[in-house]
Amino acid sequence: MKKAIIGKKLGMTQIFLPDGRLVPVTVIQAGPCTVVQKKTVEKDGYESVQFSFEELPEKRAEKLLTKPVQGHYKKAGVNPARTLREFRLDDSASYEVGQVVKADVFEEGETVDITGTTKGRGFQGAIYRWNQHTGPMAHGSKYHRGVGSMSANSDPSRVFKNKKMPGHYGVERVTIQHLSIVKVDAERSLLLVHGAVPGPDKGLLLIRNSCKA
Repeated sequence: MKKAIIGKKLGMTQIFLPDGRLVPVTVIQAGPCTVVQKKTVEKDGYESVQFSFEELPEKRAEKLLTKPVQGHYKKAGVNPARTLREFRLDDSASYEVGQVVKADVFEEGETVDITGTTKGRGFQGAIYRWNQHTGPMAHGSKYHRGVGSMSANSDPSRVFKNKKMPGHYGVERVTIQHLSIVKVDAERSLLLVHGAVPGPDKGLLLIRNSCKA
């Protein structure tokens, strides 16, 4: 991984490209992120960088963060933040504690992989959750939106594991790969990415450079 940043989904809109095409874009507040810790092979066994995102006032930090986490920020000499994430970057050694990383680490035309948490949809049936087909919708059917056949009666006389059934749907970690950056607004720390990304507005996002060419 060459570069990464923490962001927040602000919403979707659409813009015109130079060639006249109208494309949907997701507006992401990417950073600013502060380097809290730099791990090394000698001390930790591997190289990585810890980024913090969305600084908190002192009183708010005391309420939201545990004392060990507050001490972690204090040791680094940086302000406590709502989010702390670690990335294994190819050039981890080039970062310094206290350094601020902004949206301009990315450029227009680059492709990125974006990870987020999908919207929660509560308890849902098999049709909505797994996109199963409905039963006959005629009046005499009496079986319209059920799960369907569960298993054979005599053998195996049980329901196999991983049977697609009703249950909690959503709130899953999802990564969308190879999204292109349409525009970078360094002054406002904004990235405009072509297409949709997982999660609701104000949802946390991890933006990394694309792992596929």
